[in-house]
Amino acid sequence: MCPKIPEALPSQVGQNETSIFQKQTKMNSVTKLLAVAISLTIFCVGCFPKKHKGLTPIPGSSRASPPTDQNPRPGELGGPAVPDDPRAGRTPIPDGELPPRGETRDNYNVDRETFKQSTVYFEFDSSAVRANEKAKVDAVAAYLKNEPAFKLEVEGHCDERGTPEYNRALGERRALSVREALVALGIAPERVSTISFGEDKPAVLGSDESAWAKNRRAEFILLKPKAAAQ
Repeated sequence: MCPKIPEALPSQVGQNETSIFQKQTKMNSVTKLLAVAISLTIFCVGCFPKKHKGLTPIPGSSRASPPTDQNPRPGELGGPAVPDDPRAGRTPIPDGELPPRGETRDNYNVDRETFKQSTVYFEFDSSAVRANEKAKVDAVAAYLKNEPAFKLEVEGHCDERGTPEYNRALGERRALSVREALVALGIAPERVSTISFGEDKPAVLGSDESAWAKNRRAEFILLKPKAAAQ
């Protein structure tokens, strides 16, 4: 009768290898999870807008909701052009102290003839004084310097194109542009006032460029104190 051979017991070495393999597998899983978490964190941080510090705020740069109306506005595609504003970036000139139309204006003689040939003409939809028109402004300024008691009114006019409201505003910008040119030449701002008639008082009747060119203008109205005229 053969002796009974005992069953083989698990090798201690085999158990150690199995334990090490399980630990490495767990570590690899944890490492992968950490890598995914770090990647997601970096991605999310990059999605948020960065706040820059130390920047000078720009006046009027607050964001507003886009307009909901369907009518194009000045400067938009299909809308009227935006006229240039000669006052942009300049120091405002105080409003003139010219007596208003009415009782106190009766103290002045209105002279429309002295500067009749000095009318300043403008390009379409512009309030900038052209280089070839500046000599007229220079001549008016020289006259006023020799007559310190006289005052001046600048009338702004437009051609018939555009809405009445738009042309009234454009006429005012034209008158103000001429006034600023006079002030730059040394005329006290309180001696010069402005008024706009828009398209209401055309110099020439017609609906073509030859008429429109004559109506885009600024006229000088000389006001002489009645006491000085006597």
